[in-house]
Amino acid sequence: MTQQFAPVELEKAYRLINHGTTALVSAHHKGTDNVMSASWVCGLDFRPAKLTVVLDKIARTRELIEQSGYFVIQVPTVAQLQMTYDLGNRTLRTDPDKLQHCGAELFRMQGHGDLPFVAGCTAWLACKLIPEPHNQQAHDLFIGEIVGAWADTRVFKDGHWHFEDADPSQRSLHYIAGGQFYATGEPLNANTKLD
Repeated sequence: MTQQFAPVELEKAYRLINHGTTALVSAHHKGTDNVMSASWVCGLDFRPAKLTVVLDKIARTRELIEQSGYFVIQVPTVAQLQMTYDLGNRTLRTDPDKLQHCGAELFRMQGHGDLPFVAGCTAWLACKLIPEPHNQQAHDLFIGEIVGAWADTRVFKDGHWHFEDADPSQRSLHYIAGGQFYATGEPLNANTKLD
């Protein structure tokens, strides 16, 4: 047994596993667009492709998703660090120009209605909400069926991420807490011997 371990406060225990890709969640309803940052996004199924995202009850984006039944999950980049942080720390409720103040540039994807997509990301997943009222109310857990997916081929091609071949500014962000992020690091292959 190693001697380099210490207990972690239970209210901070989520930080031990919460360093997956930070995502941007966007939605639209009746003329209103919004985007928020989310760290708790997870793949759920392959066929049909599904994912989960945790959205707090105070989030305006959550309301737009509940009203429209659709949302987009995006993978922001190192180059979008400040925008990503700001989108998670400003609210449309008190700042009607939130998206402009955060520097979020939106575009629409043909065939996906009014869904707002954030420019400059490396991946975009359009999702249809699978309503699960109990999970949404009790656990803030939303399930989406992925109905469209796109990626920046400089970073993702042939079904795989290739961060090692891309500019470091295109690496994905991983939020820890208190404004601290990490970027995707060095690639490792289980079939390669380490020194």
